Amino acid sequence: MRERDHGDEKEHRRGRPRSEAVERAILEAVVALLEDGVPLGALSIERIARTAGVGKATIYRRWPGAEELFVDVLREIEPPEPELPGRSALEDLRILLESLRRRGLAQRNSAFLHNVTVEMKSRPKLWQEYHRTVIDPRRATTLAVIRRGITDGEFRDDLGPELISDLLIGPMLMRTLHRTGAPLEEDLPDQIIRTVLQGLAPRAAAGAQDTPAT
Repeated sequence: MRERDHGDEKEHRRGRPRSEAVERAILEAVVALLEDGVPLGALSIERIARTAGVGKATIYRRWPGAEELFVDVLREIEPPEPELPGRSALEDLRILLESLRRRGLAQRNSAFLHNVTVEMKSRPKLWQEYHRTVIDPRRATTLAVIRRGITDGEFRDDLGPELISDLLIGPMLMRTLHRTGAPLEEDLPDQIIRTVLQGLAPRAAAGAQDTPAT
């Protein structure tokens, strides 16, 4: 068997497991700096490299700039997308709403997540990229579920999927993003779905009957 030379050793060090370990170290370094209260604007590639124990060139080989790196960090700290059983659109939508509710709770209970979100919104390019890579795919999933619900007869077919999505997702986004002090009860997803399906018209008084004409 040929004895492995130094070139083989270098190639082994460049292998995928090592690459993944380096990327993990870089992402964790950014998270650690943010958790220590370092603002996004103060996170230079040099500082990140020093914290991660790598060279700046190592970072630039993986990300063209700091904002692209930040987007991956934001994806890293996001909870995983929920698995959808696919048995019914209503069941899948409830799972998606519950995922949004839990994200809202996590952001309220974590000064770190709150501060990162606030800073990210102040950086239009970063916020736009976050929308493109995180928010838009999530919305596409919701619209796909709604289209399936229309096809399967779970929703009326005279409304567009976009409007149905806004009616269902809108209340949760309002409470998690805009009314940060509003309650996020455990049954909020069920309340939203039930209310949208039933509508806002007042219920007839229990036991009331129409008065017969005389």
